[in-house]
Amino acid sequence: MPYVPPPELASLSLGQLAEQMAARKLPPLDQWNPQEAGESEMRIAADGRWFHQGGEIKRPAMVRAFSSLLTRDADGQHWLVTPFQKLAIEVEDAAFIAVDMQVKADAAGQPALAFRLNADDLVLCGAEHPLRVGGTADVPAFYLAVRHGLEARLNRSTYGQLIDHALALGGDELAVESMGARFALVPTP
Repeated sequence: MPYVPPPELASLSLGQLAEQMAARKLPPLDQWNPQEAGESEMRIAADGRWFHQGGEIKRPAMVRAFSSLLTRDADGQHWLVTPFQKLAIEVEDAAFIAVDMQVKADAAGQPALAFRLNADDLVLCGAEHPLRVGGTADVPAFYLAVRHGLEARLNRSTYGQLIDHALALGGDELAVESMGARFALVPTP
């Protein structure tokens, strides 16, 4: 069956976005406790491309399938997990890249920041999926919590969308709100 990507983020209402997120049935990684561990010989480059034994994985459906099996432990090690084994995977920066952002509003008019990831996942920023700022004041890096300890780094255009939104809000502090949570967009020393 061919892979059909979800509709463009801009065309989805907040309700439709929630439906799309609920429709993505992810494996219950938190219920699996495989005894066998090994190496996957896979790498996720800082630009979001996936590699296996040095060759790039170019099929989006394969990347999407593998990404649904990703987790990161407390020590920062990324794993591909199945019920029977977990395989270490090298991740140069973040497991995902946020490639688009849209500002949506709930029924009460409260803002919600919706992000599309390079694996076509949709994530609503908020208390469960917070934004964090890394890097320095001169070269900040913005990350969005996704699931199972995984993060998405915002690419340049998505970072620009986020900053444009924050600047449009005005105020004394460069910050955004999403789903009732507030996020400062300046790295802390």
